[in-house]
Amino acid sequence: MLQLNQMSMQNNIKLSLYTNYFVFAILLNSVGIVILKSQNVYGVDEVMASTLELFKDLSIAIVSFFVASQLPVIGYKKAMLAALLLVTAATLGMYFGNSFLSAKILFAAVGTSFALIKVSVYSVIGQVTNSEKEHNSLMSSIEGVFMFGIALAYFIFPAFNKDDDPNSWLNVYPFLALLCIISFGLLYFSDTSENEASQYTGKGYVEDFIEMIKMVKMKLVIVFVISAFLFVMIEQGIMTWLPTFYDRVMHLPENISIMMASILAISLGLGRLVAGFLTKKISWIVILVSCLIIAALFILLILPQIGKLEVGEIQSFADVQLLGFAFPVIGFFIAPIYPLINSVVLSALPKEKHSAMTGLIVIFSALGGTLGSRLIGWLFKTVGGDLAFYYTLIPIAGLLVSLIALYKLTKVDVQPSVTH
Repeated sequence: MLQLNQMSMQNNIKLSLYTNYFVFAILLNSVGIVILKSQNVYGVDEVMASTLELFKDLSIAIVSFFVASQLPVIGYKKAMLAALLLVTAATLGMYFGNSFLSAKILFAAVGTSFALIKVSVYSVIGQVTNSEKEHNSLMSSIEGVFMFGIALAYFIFPAFNKDDDPNSWLNVYPFLALLCIISFGLLYFSDTSENEASQYTGKGYVEDFIEMIKMVKMKLVIVFVISAFLFVMIEQGIMTWLPTFYDRVMHLPENISIMMASILAISLGLGRLVAGFLTKKISWIVILVSCLIIAALFILLILPQIGKLEVGEIQSFADVQLLGFAFPVIGFFIAPIYPLINSVVLSALPKEKHSAMTGLIVIFSALGGTLGSRLIGWLFKTVGGDLAFYYTLIPIAGLLVSLIALYKLTKVDVQPSVTH
């Protein structure tokens, strides 16, 4: 009976983790949509619009840097509940504020909240799993849910957006606030008391902060954070600016441009699921190297063809030429990288170090995302959207080198899997 109660409790905790990640997937990755709307509604240029990514990612990095090591003593559940309350207020603030300043505040709040959510979720995963296989499975499935949450965002926003009413898109924010409240309720009634970081050493803030910094001296950690930085630089650079790419380069209607970007998120989710089956028989490094080479070929072969397309009148997906759907499929091939490298490193560390390590993951991921998005925004303005995405070949080459170095440092016998 006790065992059944423990299983039920763990299932409730896992459900709340899935829900939290799903909600924040929608909020975080709406930045590309809001960047497009900010240009069309608030009249800001590409470089100014890209500062929304800065507000989001820098707040993630700063909060993770200073708070991650203290979350075990604060309590993961309390941190996640506070994050959900903050972002509920921010979404309502965007609805009533209706300005570019309100958008900046929204993404600063979303970034702050997600830092608390991600560090907490990653750390709780370590507490509710008992083996590397369980850890890989839960980590990958949660990241997969995140990807499909992103895809849903690209349909939720157009559902509220009307061409004849420039303010209609704001009606999505009360709906998002409601999702946050539902997620808050699920988490509030989940018993996480036995899964808080009981192994927390009780050290002071300074000692914990120094311990996180010391981890950066490890060769494995250095190579890992470089890999995470480069991956997110590629992923966020493309994801954030894909709606603008379709709007400005292919000249698709705004709603169609937003929905077309969902193909990237769907491809990312499917890529992680499919890679899970492949990693059972093929080394993860072989899969990732192959995926990066294919991703580079997508950029070199497909982008030039899209730039030559002559687009007529577009009323729906059916009117878009087949080649227009091709580029976002790159997500299928870059998808397995992030969850695999995260799981490899976290599985190799003691559970009491997961919070500090997750802090580093979030920090360098946020910095990579900010740099990628800002650079693409600058390129959109200076060289044009038809050429901007070619820059991603540089971080792809760097990531290829860093993944090989990571593999040599880990030498893991058990191959990590993306899903089960």
